[in-house]
Amino acid sequence: MLRIIRDLAQKSENVFIEPHAKKRMKQRNITRTQVYACLLKGVIDEPAHENIRGNWKCTLRHHHAGELIRVTAAVEKDDNGDWIAVVTVF
Repeated sequence: MLRIIRDLAQKSENVFIEPHAKKRMKQRNITRTQVYACLLKGVIDEPAHENIRGNWKCTLRHHHAGELIRVTAAVEKDDNGDWIAVVTVF
């Protein structure tokens, strides 16, 4: 799961930040840079599990700019291939 997330996050067009996550980013002063750093360099904090839509989801954590960032992400699939949905951040 970690390898898949890191590979997909190499291209920003493969990452979709859901409205809920954007709201939490604003509330918690978490930047896109911190989210991408967590996706690219973070470690799994909550093990991967299948969500109700049949996609794999996990929470990653990473220290960035002196703060501990956690990102919950799901690997989604559509006709164009795999992509990451950032569900929430904290």
